[in-house]
Amino acid sequence: MNIDRHTMKKILFIITFTVLLFWVLYHFSTFFSLIRNVTRILMPFLIGLCFAFILNVLLRPIEALWCRLWAKKKNPMAQRLKRPVCILISVAVIVTAIFILIFIIAPQITDTAVSIIRMLPQYTVQIQEWWNHLSEIMKERNIILPQLELNANEIGRWASSFLSSNSNVFFDTTIGITTSIFSAVFNVILAIAFSIYILAQKETLSIQLKKIMYSFIPEKYVRVILEISDLTNKTFTRFVTGQLTEAIIIGCLCFIGMGVMNMPYAPVVAVLVGVTALIPVFGAFIGTGIGAFLILMVEPIKALWFVLFILVLQQIEGNLIYPKVVGKSVGLPSMWVLAAVTIGGNTFGIVGMLLGVPLCSVIYSIFKKVVNSRLEAKKSSADPEKPWLQEAEQDGKVSEK
Repeated sequence: MNIDRHTMKKILFIITFTVLLFWVLYHFSTFFSLIRNVTRILMPFLIGLCFAFILNVLLRPIEALWCRLWAKKKNPMAQRLKRPVCILISVAVIVTAIFILIFIIAPQITDTAVSIIRMLPQYTVQIQEWWNHLSEIMKERNIILPQLELNANEIGRWASSFLSSNSNVFFDTTIGITTSIFSAVFNVILAIAFSIYILAQKETLSIQLKKIMYSFIPEKYVRVILEISDLTNKTFTRFVTGQLTEAIIIGCLCFIGMGVMNMPYAPVVAVLVGVTALIPVFGAFIGTGIGAFLILMVEPIKALWFVLFILVLQQIEGNLIYPKVVGKSVGLPSMWVLAAVTIGGNTFGIVGMLLGVPLCSVIYSIFKKVVNSRLEAKKSSADPEKPWLQEAEQDGKVSEK
């Protein structure tokens, strides 16, 4: 039996893939450790790619504005300075926004911590009174609760004794945290430099990457890769833009509502609610929990009103803002949004919660296109006596509306 060259390549590919798959299954821990080490080494560059993508979302409108301002003058110097100046403006905008957030949040968090320490004796007395009252109620129902005796001075002495007896552990932990912080700062600086280089040379890098793919990969596969890359870029861009817009709207509405109701910590809570709103679905609960705790330390009753206010705000956000701003931008049904956030969060933490929705949207769009193309192929050769295909197609069209 004669086997042509193309068939031989397929057979060799299947054999190689099968061998690698069995090796991974039997040495999964080694494979996972290898992936983890490679990811750790490449982490600054992966973060740089993320930074470059986020900066590019801001860079494009700034460059468009630059071109409109200098289009009529046709200044060669303006053309040469367009990219570096626009990158500098984009970085400055993001750094300024981060410093503003820190300037708003840090003093409020410090004041809250000082207030908690100052009010600790009063809190212990209130907790002791509440526990005694609860014990009396339970005693009437023949339920005996354990005795609780709280004293602020005793708590202070216990804390001092605990810290002194575990000083070595705290010292080692402090050294570890300091090392991790310096490592993280170094990685962030390297990532920022890498992202700026990518943005400065993005057209050249794109051309070089296409040349490499066309030289090593068949043309039909290159077209598929480029199509998927374009879909991914558009989906992530729309998602980032939509999430930022929604976060700003939610933060502003929260600040206005808290100001009207004269609630404490309105600026810091509004910023926290807006920032956590970047996380789809579960971000609102995180921001609400932190904000309610901060208000609870000062005015417990208003903490309850704050939770009720956020619930109303979430209804407005879920039914009006999110579908208009973000929902249409990713084209993903709500069931898959919840699944993407849950799976991404359990797998990769907060990063997975942030990237799960656009990534799932890309997979959903590709799979939908494949299914529709296969349905079209079957439709052309379908038996007229079998109307199931037309019904499935109609149901699919209705579900997409």
